[in-house]
Amino acid sequence: MGSNVKGALMALLAFAIFSGHDVIVRLLGGDYSPVQILFFTSLMSFPLITLMLVRDPTQGNLRPVHPWWIAARSVSMALVGLCAFYAFTVLPLAQVYAILFASPLLITMLAIPLLGEKVGLHRSLAVLVGMAGVIVVLRPGSTELGLGHAAAFLAAMFNAVQSIIARRIGSKERSVVMLLFPLATTFLMMGGALALTYEPMPLIDLGSMAVIALLGFIASFFLVAAYTHAEAAIVAPMQYSQIIWAAFYGYVLFDELVDTTTILGTSIIVASGLYIVVREAAGGTSVETPVLRTRTRGFTPGAFRISVALRRKS
Repeated sequence: MGSNVKGALMALLAFAIFSGHDVIVRLLGGDYSPVQILFFTSLMSFPLITLMLVRDPTQGNLRPVHPWWIAARSVSMALVGLCAFYAFTVLPLAQVYAILFASPLLITMLAIPLLGEKVGLHRSLAVLVGMAGVIVVLRPGSTELGLGHAAAFLAAMFNAVQSIIARRIGSKERSVVMLLFPLATTFLMMGGALALTYEPMPLIDLGSMAVIALLGFIASFFLVAAYTHAEAAIVAPMQYSQIIWAAFYGYVLFDELVDTTTILGTSIIVASGLYIVVREAAGGTSVETPVLRTRTRGFTPGAFRISVALRRKS
């Protein structure tokens, strides 16, 4: 079996585990606010993230080289987690994934002002087509848009912001800074709001939140292994396999059916994202290749940042 095939299979397994993570968020969301779920998931992620921190051989302290960029990224990651968790609790899984798939399109757009990336005609058109796909999924005028739709789109936007910032400063900051500050910020922000939303939890639900953190951590390990074995252009598109899991879990657990319009819009978004990946992999005008180098899942607290773990391989 070739290395690219191994990498692709590991990535598929990673995103299958991530999808299981999202299903538990959805199940708990019927009883608890996203603030409470995110708070306890972040709390239980600290021991797991510590396992990554002890492997950081870089000498130095916890002072960020770029404190304002670190602050902006940390707040963005806290908000992307909150928005994504909320969207999962109120929208069908397939719809949430379809909107989150717009993140590579937004990364391409943000790479222009923040990375100085030159985006040519082909990728610009791909972004426009992809955003049209988002509109198809949202169906304005024919369906009632709510806070869940706004939250999913904001999650995609904040995820793009944190990814671009990580690309900009990642080579200059210690891994411990890139990992710890966002997690601590999420914990503190959700903790500050917890008094307004807290509901008493039985032990089994607290254990479920621990499982969320563990699944995110395990999936990240498989994703690191995937990027280690295979080219980024092979691994990156595997994230779109989550739409299959969304259809399966949505039907089996939540009696959700993926309608034709959602399938059409998702197909447009995925095709646009794949085109951008192909264009970046082929070289040309893309110097920073921001989408290919986005190796993280910003809204999973237990998931350590793939781009940080693979920094020396970039």
